[in-house]
Amino acid sequence: MKFIYRWPSTEGKFGNFGGKYVPETLISALADLENTYRTAIKDPSFKKELSFLQRTYNGRPTPLTFAQRLTKYYGRARIYLKREDLCHTGAHKLNNALGQILLAKRIGKKRIIAETGAGQHGVATATVCACLGLRCMVYMGEVDMERQKPNVFRMQILGAKVRPVTSGTRTLKDATNEAIRDWVTHVRDTYYLIGSVVGPHPYPLIVRNFQAVIGRETKIQIKQATGGHMPDYIVACVGGGSNAAGIFYPFINDQMVNLIGVEAAGEGLNTSRHCATLLKGTPGIFQGMKSYLLQSKEGQVAEVHSISAGLDYPGVGPEHSLLKDIRRVKYAASSDKQALAAAILLARYEGILPALETAHALAYLERLMPDTSRNEIVIVNISGRGDKDLNTIIQEAKI
Repeated sequence: MKFIYRWPSTEGKFGNFGGKYVPETLISALADLENTYRTAIKDPSFKKELSFLQRTYNGRPTPLTFAQRLTKYYGRARIYLKREDLCHTGAHKLNNALGQILLAKRIGKKRIIAETGAGQHGVATATVCACLGLRCMVYMGEVDMERQKPNVFRMQILGAKVRPVTSGTRTLKDATNEAIRDWVTHVRDTYYLIGSVVGPHPYPLIVRNFQAVIGRETKIQIKQATGGHMPDYIVACVGGGSNAAGIFYPFINDQMVNLIGVEAAGEGLNTSRHCATLLKGTPGIFQGMKSYLLQSKEGQVAEVHSISAGLDYPGVGPEHSLLKDIRRVKYAASSDKQALAAAILLARYEGILPALETAHALAYLERLMPDTSRNEIVIVNISGRGDKDLNTIIQEAKI
């Protein structure tokens, strides 16, 4: 029987996950967003404008690069890299930001807010706001601001106000909390441009669908590159999970394609210093959604750690939670040290410096490749470039 994937439901549920757990103040805004989105995606003028911007501003389609030297290094399956690092701003985040900013324009909101961890979504949001002349406020934890200074400077140069978040762990979780508080207070004139497949419905659906351009292109490109063959494996890093959702979704009904999401093992899964939500978490309600969550037995959100700011998050998108439970996607984790080694390996063998988030997916090749054969195909989603992580890589790897 052919596998058919139809989620989310009309209520925004991915099986037992997802939903809309928000204050009453936001219900109307979320309904307006969903109605606007569903109307927009059927409107030829919206699709034409978004396609035009993706092509002429974002630089799509991004290439699918055969990693010749990396393939030779492992001596097994052929490795291809989906080059989201070549998007304008240096990561996949602009795919979603462009789509959502057009929705904000349709709704008539003039003030845009966003949260960011690694800074790439903040840069993407600041970029589209500059492009369309809208006010922009980005919330970012103090810890992330320190380790991602280049992206803070980029946002400021683009005209965005970057608001430091000093509460909690001062990372992505806390930045998101502050953005939600702002939204509740200013819901009439403010659009919250969420950067991952998280939050209340319809955000996980919207972000996944705007990011699915990655997988649609990949499916065409790999067939062109290999004479019609489909990949045997697709590997992507998972924090909130938008780059993984984007490349996985167009392949979900193709059961012969193995989908692998790689979380951050931090300093080890046997410690409390990791972000492996799907591997070590339990279901809970967090920031407007029900999903897997790293939490205590009492239901308190756990403090988490990753060398990569973009994976430093105790939750995950609800669709990933469903895909774990139905076993359509295999989830694994790579440590800080493994990610660092993988980033340097790709740089030295292919001349491509990946973001530390992406490097977690690349690190999984050490475990995957020995079990592959020479006639198989592996695709790794290179979700972002590593310029922002240079200081961390140099310091931690002692280069």
